[in-house]
Amino acid sequence: MQAVKDKIKEISYIRKAKGEAKEQEKDEKGLANAKKNIAKEVRKAKEAEEQMDIHIAKAEKIAEKEMAKHATRLQHLQHD
Repeated sequence: MQAVKDKIKEISYIRKAKGEAKEQEKDEKGLANAKKNIAKEVRKAKEAEEQMDIHIAKAEKIAEKEMAKHATRLQHLQHD
């Protein structure tokens, strides 16, 4: 009879350990997924920042071109 009780306790302990291991694995998978999502968003932010820098450079070139045009026009008007 004692052997049966011991076996039942052992099975109960094994089930509990398996449950805890599954829970820990689930938590680790969730954490890994969160890290992956964070890395993805950081990458997207860096790409957006690079695109923004490109657009700023384009805007600066356009502004310089327009300023040069207007400066030339003002010089012509002042000479007339």
